[in-house]
Amino acid sequence: MAEKKTENVIIIGGGPAGYTAALYTARANLEPLVFEGFQWGGQLQNTTDVENYPGFADGIMGPEMMSVFRSQAERFGTRFVTDDVDRVELTDGGHHKVFLGDEEYEARAVILAMGAEPRRLGIPGEMELGGRGVSTCGVCDGAFFKDQDVMVIGGGDSAMEDSIFISKYAKDLTSVHRRDDYRASKIMLDRAREQDNIDFKTPYVPEEFIAGEDGRLAKVRLRNADTGETEDVEADGAFVAIGHIPRSELVVDQVDTDENGYVLTQAGTTRTNREGVFAVGDLVDHTYRQAVTAAGTGCMGALDAEWYLRDTPPSPEAHWQRGGEAIEIAPTPST
Repeated sequence: MAEKKTENVIIIGGGPAGYTAALYTARANLEPLVFEGFQWGGQLQNTTDVENYPGFADGIMGPEMMSVFRSQAERFGTRFVTDDVDRVELTDGGHHKVFLGDEEYEARAVILAMGAEPRRLGIPGEMELGGRGVSTCGVCDGAFFKDQDVMVIGGGDSAMEDSIFISKYAKDLTSVHRRDDYRASKIMLDRAREQDNIDFKTPYVPEEFIAGEDGRLAKVRLRNADTGETEDVEADGAFVAIGHIPRSELVVDQVDTDENGYVLTQAGTTRTNREGVFAVGDLVDHTYRQAVTAAGTGCMGALDAEWYLRDTPPSPEAHWQRGGEAIEIAPTPST
């Protein structure tokens, strides 16, 4: 029987964080194996114009940017499996196992980059009008609605942050929440109320996003939570800001997570409570959740993994040079 290869590093996830980790580990000659999933590219696969990622002066479509990330990692020898991991068995400093069905893969280090996904309302038109007036990222898409009427749905700090940001561009903004009392902190709520073009509409529950003749969002159907009466409110854009769900279900019982399911890492690093297991991107980030910050932590995760696999810390400068720096890793006997 042929000996089964033990990988240096396996990366689980195919978004900005996972692809950046792949690029850095590939240039360090670690020959990463990436399980990118069927829906590779992360949330950017469902994003249209990306105008705030450095290096793309004229903007770029989300799926195209992810394809560029992927190709760059592949150029340096990254191998991809376009399938979803079924389960993992993480050790504490030993070899880690990743399973696709009954097929087993083994690695000395694992980088978790499964990302997060926005919470959805689950109402008609929400998915159909995604990118055509309905969005889940105010920072990403708020500037596209200059001098237009928009709606932000949600009652927490994230909704207030989105409202304040988008109000810089919008003509009028309506904050919709299902209860009269907002969950947002007093300081964030006060800041939102200070904006002249933000109105508050409570207690209302969104029931449907309605398209116009041009196929874009035209109205949002709202139901009064007290009376049950409905009304259609005209809106050029609607932002769903009711939180995110980290995709940590694969490892939630094997690494430390917070009460919301975000994987916990040691301060200033990507190291989890398991030796040789690192976590990057939106899987650990419940504050920024931007492509550029995800890519940054992907770089950190790769350097931390490289450090873990070597006797001395990796040189960040080596990764700026053409071809990177050669790395020698003692072979591990196959089991």
